[in-house]
Order: sequence, then structure tokens, then C-alpha cells
Amino acid sequence: MPSSLSALRRRGFVAGAGALAAAATLPTRLAFAQSADYPGKPVRVIVAFTAGGTTDILTRAVSQKLSERFNQSFIVDNKPGGGGNIGTEFAARAAPDGYTLIVDSVGPIAVNPTLYRKLNIDPLTDLVPIVQIADVPNVLVVHPSLPAKSVDEFIAYAKANPGKLNYSSTGVGTSSHLSGYMLSQRGGIETTHVPYKGADALKDLLAGRVQFMFATIPSVIEHIRAGKLRALAVSSAHRSRSLPGVPTVAEKGFPGFEAGSWFGFFAPKGTPEPVIALLNKSVNEALPSLEAQMIREGADPVGGSPAQFGLFVRKEYDKWKVIVHESKATAD
Repeated sequence: MPSSLSALRRRGFVAGAGALAAAATLPTRLAFAQSADYPGKPVRVIVAFTAGGTTDILTRAVSQKLSERFNQSFIVDNKPGGGGNIGTEFAARAAPDGYTLIVDSVGPIAVNPTLYRKLNIDPLTDLVPIVQIADVPNVLVVHPSLPAKSVDEFIAYAKANPGKLNYSSTGVGTSSHLSGYMLSQRGGIETTHVPYKGADALKDLLAGRVQFMFATIPSVIEHIRAGKLRALAVSSAHRSRSLPGVPTVAEKGFPGFEAGSWFGFFAPKGTPEPVIALLNKSVNEALPSLEAQMIREGADPVGGSPAQFGLFVRKEYDKWKVIVHESKATAD
């Protein structure tokens, strides 16, 4: 083969290889270009629950910090219903461009895939974790008319009065319900679960129509401070910084008892990695300025990487899957 022809072919091969390499890196370059300009317009942050709840309060606090950080609106959009499934599905089906996010919680992400026989999406794969905002332990609260002032006294009272204690929850399969189920099972006590939709569960506890409840700390902390409810224990592995004087259920003779709520940012699958990284960094930088407020209101700030949050979510799913099956709870 003439040397000139060989040289031409070599040059053609090199040029072709270069073109293929450039094409292969094009999506990455586009993603980085997108992140460099992000956010270039308002960002919608979905909340799958009603305004005024724990998810909503935390979302608005962090979204305000992001708005200040980027000089761009992060608009909270409440889409409640279906135990959080409606808003979660809406977010999962949104364009994966970083302009629709969701702050979601333990129920829709880790419990509902087992609780509901059929979901239209799989939140574990159709959403990608960005960053965990906070842990929010459940707290075992009783109406002041109940004589129990500790977990030991509560268990003793329940055993002496089988079937007379009713506990409210914010719905079948919620961490509120399953926490009550776990304590009843492990404590060997007979109690009756009364499910409600949302805030009515707390209203009936305050009115004394039910006797106890596992509630998120932010929803009841002011009632505890006012003496309208008595806090006996928190459901987290460690004591809450919001209620440091309240022991954990585990401390009171139930090792391994851990059943709380948590909240974090997610994005639709396919959202560019640089956008995920930028949002993760920005939320982590915002959390220290919110720490005092969050602890005062009943939440423990967390932060961390997307990978850490993803591992945590998977562990939570595995844990709640077992508990849901044991309780025979179903939302269908």
C-alpha cells in the first residue's frame, strides 16, 4: 500500500476516533453547561402534603435559603393526597432538568412501596436523592388525664387496663401508626389503633378522645411545653436535641426501637449530576444557618452527600417493609 494512502487512512481513523470521543462526551458537556447556568428560572419544589405540616415547614425554610443563595425563586407547591403518592408521582414524572424538585419523607419513599399493592411509579428508582434535610423523631405523647409519667408506668397501666387505650395516627401505614404498633407488640399490651386523616389525629388526642399517639416533634412540641400533652419517650436511636430531657424508647427497655420521620430533597431520575451536586452543596451550606430554628421547632438537621442519603433511604425501605408486613397494614 502506498505510504501516502496509509497516512491518509491513519489520519481518517484518528479523526473518526476523535469525533466519536467528542460525541461520547457531549451529554456530559451539556450537563455541565446546564449546571453553569442553573438555575436560570424559578424552581418548583413539590410538597406531597398540605401546607402547615412538618414537610411543608421544613421545605419553606430551606427553599428560602436557596432563593437567597441563587437570587432565584424556589417556589413551594403543595400537592397533597394519596398518602403523599400524588405529589411524589408528579415530581417523578417531571422533566429531569432540575426545575422540579420534591422534598419528600419516610412515608411516600420508604413505606408506601410496601403499603400499597400497586403504585404508578417506584420512588426508589424514579427519584434520585439529593440531600437529607433532617431527622424528625416521633415522640410518644399521652393526654394529661392518663396517670402514666414514664414508659414503664405507661406499659404497666396498659397491662392493667387491656383494651382500654386507644391511639391515634395520621393514617394507616404512617410512621405514626407503625410506631404505635411496634410499641404495643414489643410491650405486650393490647391497644386500639384509630387512624385519622392528618391533623384530626392530634385534635382528638388534645380533646382526650384518644389516650396516646406517636407524633412528629414539630407537630406537638408547643403542646408539650404548654402542658397540654405529656412526652414519655422519643422513637429515635438517640435523644432529640429538641427534647433532650425526654428518653428514647430504646433506653426504657426496648433496644433497637427506632421509628421516626425524615425529610430530604429528591429530583426526577435523569437530572444532570452537576445540578444534583450543586443543590447538595447549597443545602449543606444552608443548614447551619437554620440549625437553631430547626432544633427549636423539633427537627435535627442532617445534611451529607447524595450517596449517603441514598444508602439511608434503602435501609429505611428494608426496615419498614418488614414492619408493614408484620402489621398486615394495607392502604388498598
